[in-house]
Amino acid sequence: MSNPLQPESVVQAGNDDIADLLERNRQWAGRKTQSDPRFFARLVGQQSPRYFWVGCSDSRVPATEIVDLDPGEMFVHRNIANLVPASDTNFNAALLFAVNVLRVRHVLVVGHYGCGGIRAARNAVANDAIGSWLAPVRALYWQHRTALHALPDEQAREDRLCELNVIAQVEQVCANAVVEQAWRGGHDLRVHGLIYAIGDGLLQSVCEPVSRIPVGKAHVRDDDDDENIL
Repeated sequence: MSNPLQPESVVQAGNDDIADLLERNRQWAGRKTQSDPRFFARLVGQQSPRYFWVGCSDSRVPATEIVDLDPGEMFVHRNIANLVPASDTNFNAALLFAVNVLRVRHVLVVGHYGCGGIRAARNAVANDAIGSWLAPVRALYWQHRTALHALPDEQAREDRLCELNVIAQVEQVCANAVVEQAWRGGHDLRVHGLIYAIGDGLLQSVCEPVSRIPVGKAHVRDDDDDENIL
């Protein structure tokens, strides 16, 4: 039955879009089965990923695809601007499951250049759910505004804020009770801060990985310690 709130042409176009997705799914499943007949049977049995990816919801940053992993090899949590606020029940539940149940070895906090959330946080404050969600990024921007405005142009400032946001989230993850408890219990767990460049498809580290309760702060790969340690 058509949606009475939408014109018939719009409903039909939407149905065509979904039909295309379903057909793509069938073709993908067929290719997987053809190359590996037991691929899906193994997935049904268990998931045992080594990685927990905390990334941005941006559609241009598909977690498993850009690191060439199959389903089952990475546990994924995504939100706008890859934030990990201590008050976010959704993230805390995902982290708890990843660390305590799946026993992942690596937590990857992954930002990306050209992030719309980072850009929005530097602009006028919106009085809505997005504005509220991005408050930590806005605070980070004001904390580092002097150093950011010393950079040569807007692109450089935006890129640097993307990196600073990743480093701040790494620190948040390391301070999370789930991670601290895992380290105290001897869990070999490392927390990484990475940035993805949509323009060339490459990932790079923005801070040293952390594998224990840190004495200091996450250290940026840069010579300017005063500006690069949060």
